[in-house]
Amino acid sequence: MYSRRPQSFNEGLDARGCEDVPAGGGYAMPARSWECADPWVAESRYRPPAPGPWGERQAQAAATPAGSAGAGAAAAPESAAGSTDQLNRFAGFGVGLASLFTENVLAHPCIVFRRQCQVNYHAKNYHLTPFTVVNTMYHFSKTQGLKGLWKGMGSTFIVQGIALGTEGIISEFTPLPREVSHKWSPKQIAGHLVLKGLTCAAALPFYSASLIETVQSEIIKDNPGILDCVKEGICRLVGMGVPHSKRLLPLKVLFFPTVLHGVLHYIISAIIQKFILFLLRKKTPHQQPADASNSVQTVLDAYFPELIASFVANLCADVLVYPLETVLHRLHIQGTRTIIDNTDHGFEVLPINTQYEGMRDCINVIKKEEGIFGFYKGFGAVLVQYTLHAAVLQITRIIYSTLLQNAT
Repeated sequence: MYSRRPQSFNEGLDARGCEDVPAGGGYAMPARSWECADPWVAESRYRPPAPGPWGERQAQAAATPAGSAGAGAAAAPESAAGSTDQLNRFAGFGVGLASLFTENVLAHPCIVFRRQCQVNYHAKNYHLTPFTVVNTMYHFSKTQGLKGLWKGMGSTFIVQGIALGTEGIISEFTPLPREVSHKWSPKQIAGHLVLKGLTCAAALPFYSASLIETVQSEIIKDNPGILDCVKEGICRLVGMGVPHSKRLLPLKVLFFPTVLHGVLHYIISAIIQKFILFLLRKKTPHQQPADASNSVQTVLDAYFPELIASFVANLCADVLVYPLETVLHRLHIQGTRTIIDNTDHGFEVLPINTQYEGMRDCINVIKKEEGIFGFYKGFGAVLVQYTLHAAVLQITRIIYSTLLQNAT
């Protein structure tokens, strides 16, 4: 459940051993921390060609008696370099923004459907492949409108904001490091993971409220306010507000599976992202471009390794912790009197009336009544989500490759 928002664009660069370079040769790249995040900040790491040829032209122009002509010759390269640098900054920002939009907005219908499948113990269709997912989501859009596919999106952003804010506050007033330096120690790693666990625990009641907004059927619920997630999370924390059934699990029962899920997801994604970045940097080492075509490829190679590494890392983490996520969501939704859509065909609604006593009991019941594949209900939505994400990344790469080639 932990938010995977970017901390900085340079995360993961320590894998390729970047050193600070002078201002004339590129931007300074200090060693960064061990973080798993999507790069999206508009920072260019493209190193322009050496200024030797331009310097020769400027020297020749200075030797001519026509001072105005010499000044024009010297200004032209500076203008060209400036426009190229601006284009590189725009490319970096646009590529990261496209990935951010796809992960949080375009893929949200897949997240909604996947969560509904996970909590639907009635379901006979497990939706393990993308084909049945697309068909059922189409029925949802016909009966509830397209708005129903993006329900709860605002609350997911609120939960991410709460997690990021809490992490910053805790790291500011405690010795727990928010980032792990290149020369890390076991104590530093342990403190960092404790910080991630405390962040998950702090966002726990708000995550429960957001989950309810995401899976609740659009047919029977009123339009929630933008801050209803915060209000209901506080009410859940203090034990007041909307009445729930006696089967509602206390937050102390939800604490362990919630923190376990968040920390495991973070560890898996961080390790895989580091490994993928190492392989990509080793395969395509950074070289100074010699011509315009190489310059275009260098710009693309500067931005896409982080995006690819983050994409693969999040996919692997989602797949590996998916059974735990199914258990977690069922525990969170129990006793909240939530009514979801019928994910078998998409035309009816169903109540959630589970009676799990805790994490272990939930695992045993799912295994006994629904089989091993019961832990993977809605897994086809994950395949749709990441296929869509990969397509957007590829289209974005093609677009920016064309723009940069035309610009050069």
